[in-house]
Amino acid sequence: MYDLIILGAGPAGLTAAVYAIRKRLEVLVISPDLGGKTGYHMYLPEYLDRFQVINGMEIVNRFKSQIEYLDYAHKSESGEQVEVIEGGFAVKTKQGNRYEAKAIIVATGAGAVPLGVPGENKYRLRGLAYSAVSYAPLFIDRTAAVVGEGVLGIRSALELAQNARQVYYIVPSAGELDNAMGSKLLASKNVSVLAGYRVKEITGEDNYARGLVVANDREEKELAVDVTFVELGLKPNSDSVKELVQLNEKKQIVVNSSNATSRSGIFAAGDVTDTFAEQVLICIGEGAKAALSAYEYLLGQ
Repeated sequence: MYDLIILGAGPAGLTAAVYAIRKRLEVLVISPDLGGKTGYHMYLPEYLDRFQVINGMEIVNRFKSQIEYLDYAHKSESGEQVEVIEGGFAVKTKQGNRYEAKAIIVATGAGAVPLGVPGENKYRLRGLAYSAVSYAPLFIDRTAAVVGEGVLGIRSALELAQNARQVYYIVPSAGELDNAMGSKLLASKNVSVLAGYRVKEITGEDNYARGLVVANDREEKELAVDVTFVELGLKPNSDSVKELVQLNEKKQIVVNSSNATSRSGIFAAGDVTDTFAEQVLICIGEGAKAALSAYEYLLGQ
């Protein structure tokens, strides 16, 4: 039986693993890859050399190299279900294996809700992205589109409005703007709100998205943009522990300030939790907290 099993190896999971190993815990990381979403980068040929973006990539890569070196601490599998057993927990993987540990850290992340339209897969991360807050500063005096819903969509459009020359906000209905943030967005002179429109296709040239086709019940139009952001929310990968810990209405794992869940011995960190953790640097901090909390828990066992 391991001291600790960490599910997921994105920024939160890798950080937790390194901290736990330094505490001399017997650790196993279960993840099909190392690095998570940090392995996916937006291709920005016109902008990348002109701006410096603060991110956690260098830190994550250092942690990744340590886990790669300690290959005995990593299984390239996908955790499917966590069960309570005497003295701890058992993790069943999709590959049919079973591993046991005294404590668990869930750092399985979350996936962006896709549009599901033609052109999306072709131009993903090539003019089409899912995190405006990460890339908005790169599009000063450019034209951008945000396809969004709820607070996340409005917040992303406002973020871009501070930098871009023109922002198109495509939203299912005007009713979603009936709040303070929505009023601020409507008052922004460089924002055009297309309420009631839906995206039919992402278009581009030279293997880079340059526009999108939108339509409502009366008309169809094509918008020429430098970038399109899809902000329809995140789907947390919490199914492996959904029967064991408290989830909120978004199926995020509810954690306290020490990254402990409602189940003693199970901790969680990163985008899979209800913590505001959509950025690499934040996930790194959350992973460190989860590892230290797990260590304190194990000391008391």
